[in-house]
Amino acid sequence: MPSIVQDVLKGDTRTLAKVITQIESRTPGSADILRDLFRHTGKADVIGITGSPGAGKSSLVDRLALAYRKKEKSVGIVAVDPTSPFTGGAVLGDRIRMQNTATDSGVYIRSMATRGNLGGLAAATSDVVLVLDAAGKNPVIVETVGVGQDEIEIVKLADITVVVLVPGMGDDVQALKAGIMEIADIFVINKSDRPGAERLERAVTTMLSLAHREDGWIPPIIKTIATHGDGVDDLVGAIHRYGEFVRSGAARTLKKREAARQLLLTLLQERAIASIVEKAFAGVGLNHVVEDIANRKQDPYTIVERICKSIILESQ
Repeated sequence: MPSIVQDVLKGDTRTLAKVITQIESRTPGSADILRDLFRHTGKADVIGITGSPGAGKSSLVDRLALAYRKKEKSVGIVAVDPTSPFTGGAVLGDRIRMQNTATDSGVYIRSMATRGNLGGLAAATSDVVLVLDAAGKNPVIVETVGVGQDEIEIVKLADITVVVLVPGMGDDVQALKAGIMEIADIFVINKSDRPGAERLERAVTTMLSLAHREDGWIPPIIKTIATHGDGVDDLVGAIHRYGEFVRSGAARTLKKREAARQLLLTLLQERAIASIVEKAFAGVGLNHVVEDIANRKQDPYTIVERICKSIILESQ
C-alpha cells in the first residue's frame, strides 16, 4: 500500500489537503489513490445541508459540527462555495462563518468551487467525501451553494438531506416547489426568531400532508437559530432518528445503490468527454475551434455532429 494512502487512512491533515488538491485538479495518479482508498470507505454518514443563499447554512454546519465534536466524533466538512468568475476558485465565504470549529483539529474543513456546475455540487465532491470517509471522518457534512430549485444533486450523494429554509426570503413559496420538497429528509427553519417563521412552518406542514413518501418517512420540521445554537441538538436528534429509520429498512441499500450508479455515470461522463476532446481536437486544438465559434466562423452544432459521427464510424 502506498505511503500516501496509509497517511490518509491515519487521518493526517497535511496528506488530506495534498490528496484532495490532486483529486480536484485531476492530476496523474489521483485515480490510483482513489482506487486504493475505495475499499476503506462506506462507513461515514454523509449529511447534505442545502437551501437558499442567505439561509444561514454555514452557521448551522458550524454548530452541527460542534455538537458532534461534543460526542467525540471526528467531523469532515465539504463546503461547496460559489466559483470566482475571475480565478475559477472558491470564494471561501463559508470558512469565515465557521468560527467555532475552524481551529478544531477534530474537524477537517475543505472548501470547493462549483466551477460552474449546476445543482450546486462540484464535480469532484463525491471523491472528496470518499477521501474524508477513508480518513475516518464520521459524519461528513456537505454544504452546498444554495441556488434554489436546481439544488437537488445533493440527494444523489448524501445519506441524509437537510433542507434549510428561512422566514422572510420567499421560502414559504420556495418550499412548495416539488424539487425541494422531494429531497428533504429533514426541514430546518433557521433564523426562526424572525417574523413569518410560523407561517413558513404551516406552509411546509401543509405540503407534507399532501405528499407521501414511498418509504413512509415524514420529514420533521426543526426550528433553529444557528448563530445562538438554538435547536441544533434537536436537529442532531432528528438526523439520528432518520439514520435509524433508514438502517431498519431497505431504503439505505437503495440509496447506496443509486449513489453508486451516479458515481459510475459521472466518472464515465468525465472520462469520455476528456477522451473525446483530446482525440477530436488533437490536430487543431480546442482553443482554436472555440475561437472560430466565438467569431462565428464555425457553428458548434456542426462540430459536435461531426465528432459524434466519427465516433460511431470508429466503433463499427
